[in-house]
Amino acid sequence: MSIAMSDQPQHVSSSDSVHQLQQVIRTAFVAEQLEKIILSKYKGHETGLEKIQIRSVSLKNQPMLSFVYRYQTRDITKNFLLNDALAEIAQQLNAGFKQVNVKDASHEYQLMISKKGKPLLSQMLLQQAGRSSFNGPPASQQQALTTATASALPNSATQQHNRTKQRYVEQSRPFLQQLGVTDQQGQIIPAMSRKWKQINKFVEIFANAVAQAQLGQQDGISVVDFGSGKGYLTFAVHDYIVQQLHKTAEVTGVELRDELVQFCNKVTQAVDAQGITFYQGDVRSFDPEAQRAAKSREPHSSGIDVMIALHACDIATDYALHTGIRLNAAVIMCAPCCHKEIRPQLKMPTLLQPMLQYGVHLGQQAEMLTDSMRALLLEAHGYDTKVFEFVALEHTSKNKMILAVKKPQNAKKQAEVLQKVQELKQFYGIEQQSLEELLGVKDD
Repeated sequence: MSIAMSDQPQHVSSSDSVHQLQQVIRTAFVAEQLEKIILSKYKGHETGLEKIQIRSVSLKNQPMLSFVYRYQTRDITKNFLLNDALAEIAQQLNAGFKQVNVKDASHEYQLMISKKGKPLLSQMLLQQAGRSSFNGPPASQQQALTTATASALPNSATQQHNRTKQRYVEQSRPFLQQLGVTDQQGQIIPAMSRKWKQINKFVEIFANAVAQAQLGQQDGISVVDFGSGKGYLTFAVHDYIVQQLHKTAEVTGVELRDELVQFCNKVTQAVDAQGITFYQGDVRSFDPEAQRAAKSREPHSSGIDVMIALHACDIATDYALHTGIRLNAAVIMCAPCCHKEIRPQLKMPTLLQPMLQYGVHLGQQAEMLTDSMRALLLEAHGYDTKVFEFVALEHTSKNKMILAVKKPQNAKKQAEVLQKVQELKQFYGIEQQSLEELLGVKDD
């Protein structure tokens, strides 16, 4: 929902501010108008804790508040009944959080704790319709406000716009609610709007690659997602195969952080998703072929159909690409990051010294060279390869994708492409590139 704040916030400063905010949360929660709560500006002693995001959920037909404790390297989710949730919020304020933002259907409230420990509560109306008292408008005014908001932000126009676009993932799908992308009504949570755009764009690219590789002609499609994280894209790919293509899906998410693996497996059980599993490990430790044998399944003719590796750090990208090539994946989707291997080796050609003397340009050149060599090596091994930005920079800074689709291999073309790789290495003075070494094609 678009937010238009009133010109000045209304402040309530008193020792009862925390209690008043709890009453706001209670009222909005009971009326099913609560959209989100965020605790931020943490100054406590819990290592790595950054913020807490809270939303309404329904578990076994019981309305609750779901707390996502966001740490630097992990997320922890806990669910509370209303009274327990209000007590937890008060406790977290005592433990070091200095700001709470609460948003319901018509207002946003902000509680700030001053350096002297004094709470200051602000209320802002989410439209240009004047102010209301702190305790909220009467029921009749609330109804008028809701109607006015609907007129100012017409859902019908938005829905009409959405109908003109093909959605590769329906936002009503249960896994999106379990992952915190949508609320109980199947609406996108505002804080997750960028993630929602990333999911749809990624699945669009996945769908086009699957079509190009003609995988839709098979009865089933197998996918391995290395570095699956919280599983947003893993679940989305599985959903697309099952719901849109109506094929059997065999999707595996591989993630180093055990807490995220456990979380994703719980989501799998909660939504009763068949054919999706999460394992702890990385691209070097996980063996898809051994995993198939452990499940007593017939070996797939090509190992896997699709290999995904998003944001695999530095040479982990090379190991992922090598795994995809080794297992004869029909589609390889890779978003590289943290390019560190090539830059220390980079020798500035005389002509480029005036340009590459600037550190930022040298780093960009190293990244471009690294990913160009990777793309060329994929081409040399029978892949039609593209390198492009798959989402806008405003959504994520790590937005480059290497997309490779298997095609018939041409020996002459392979030799020509490998020669280009050697010429690039010679021009920049590169001695070592991990994917080249893993493939065993280094020109000695």
